[in-house]
Amino acid sequence: ITCQQHSPHLSIQDKMSAAAARRRKQLAKKAALNSNSDPITDRMNSLLNTDEKVDESIAYEALQLAQSQVRRHVKSGEYEKATLVFGYDVSMILLQKHARISVASQHLALLAQVLKETHTVCDAKWIQRIVDIDKAYLNALDSISKDDMEDGERARLMRLHLKFLKSALSYSEILGNIRHGALEIHKLIGDQSWRLAKIAQDNSSSSTTTQESSNTTTPQEEDDEDGQTMSVTGLKCDAITHLALAEKPNDILELLRTLPKPTRAEITANHDCSPALRDELLTRANLVFLSVQNLRDAHTLITTYVNTIEERTSSDLKKSYMSKTDGKAPSHAVFNSMLFEICRKDKKTGPLYNWLLRSFSTSELEKMYKPELLKGYTAKIGRVYFDIQPPPSMLATIENMMSMMGGGPAGGMAGGGINPAMMQAMMGGGGMGR
Repeated sequence: ITCQQHSPHLSIQDKMSAAAARRRKQLAKKAALNSNSDPITDRMNSLLNTDEKVDESIAYEALQLAQSQVRRHVKSGEYEKATLVFGYDVSMILLQKHARISVASQHLALLAQVLKETHTVCDAKWIQRIVDIDKAYLNALDSISKDDMEDGERARLMRLHLKFLKSALSYSEILGNIRHGALEIHKLIGDQSWRLAKIAQDNSSSSTTTQESSNTTTPQEEDDEDGQTMSVTGLKCDAITHLALAEKPNDILELLRTLPKPTRAEITANHDCSPALRDELLTRANLVFLSVQNLRDAHTLITTYVNTIEERTSSDLKKSYMSKTDGKAPSHAVFNSMLFEICRKDKKTGPLYNWLLRSFSTSELEKMYKPELLKGYTAKIGRVYFDIQPPPSMLATIENMMSMMGGGPAGGMAGGGINPAMMQAMMGGGGMGR
């Protein structure tokens, strides 16, 4: 019996097999490069492309990988991949497939920043994507029960979404073709601000004494760490402002219908409290419409409000407005109707505008939320319609106001005489015919 000795050397066939294996590896590597595949993208896809929802830690790892890819493609000049593939698409997967809202909000903040950094044009497609993000974000929040998310965390995520929408509005204003930003995004911000106001009101420890019905003090501003207004009144004023810039008078009217009518204290002459919130929001919306020269929607707002929401008749309102003895504060409905009519006339009605504004400011405007912003609106209206140049000190206020887009001592009106015929003509239009 002989023993067969194994040769320490590889056979020719074995050498050929090893060379073939090396060649296959080289070809596979080359194919991966040609398909633009890379380990980071592969790892990100493997984390997110699962049948079940991923947990927070996995979602956060995918976020880190996606953000690194965004920065990498921005640096290499591949802006569409940075914003669309690794920005928008990943955000939608995190929201729609996995409902990882907190993680997605971080990625959305980066997306809004990169859209401006890369000078990506804000066209109709990107506006629609922002609308889709809003829908996906809110649907993801609604899909999580109250038992699985604390109210404080839900409110935090809603505030983060409002912050993203405002960043998106800034992007649309800078790189879009609408002066004050896309109307669709103004609408989203208006709706979101009103939702946050309801959350803030529901979570208030003094729900029976809200800022809307308080008749002792002017609402104080409450800002979060990013400077966003978080008071109920502030959020509702922001909501109305953005809905006005979105050209949505009917949406504004529907919200005004939900608010209580003014209390006796709020319509008493020389009241110390803020005006009724319903009155305040009506006036704010009208000032915004007129300041951007949107007379069409201003007319819709005033006419519909007087005819369907205001409880007092036009004749009673007009009579009270001109009375100095009835002990009633000037009516916001009459003021806005008169203001609209003045703006429809020629520039010679400038003195009439000054009279109307002077007599209404002391009694009402100065007691409303952020009166300095209202002064910016009224100064802009004076300049646009009547060539009334504001003092130098007001120019900065006007510019700041536009960049954020996005009286008498006794009852009635005082502060100087006025031609009765002009007053009657002024009060005869703008929706005061009921």
